[in-house]
Amino acid sequence: MANFKTNRTEEDILREMTAILRELKDPRIDPMLTVVRAELSRDLSNCKIYVSSLSGRDRAKESCKGLDSACGFIRRELFHRLKIRKCPALHFVADDSIAHSAEINRKLRQIQPAVQLPNETDPDSKED
Repeated sequence: MANFKTNRTEEDILREMTAILRELKDPRIDPMLTVVRAELSRDLSNCKIYVSSLSGRDRAKESCKGLDSACGFIRRELFHRLKIRKCPALHFVADDSIAHSAEINRKLRQIQPAVQLPNETDPDSKED
């Protein structure tokens, strides 16, 4: 069972990682990179950060390499922003959940018939 402190720290890391990503200047890091979730170990020593890119999974993998090389800077920034005793080791994982959810949304829209608003007129119906 996850503990309250772990969940709270995961949310804090997620929030701060989003801000830190905007400050990085590595050309390998995609500007459309999104932090999907953070998983912190029970002892708070390791953290997996799942990132996704709108440009695709290959671009997200390339961005993970850039994030790995900037890991020291990111850890230092997290340490200062979160004011924690020990900053966890960061591991970046490319995730395609955004693309997957967009694909599911597209399929659902194909299945569901178009819904008209009540104030729109239907050209096939005639009111007399």
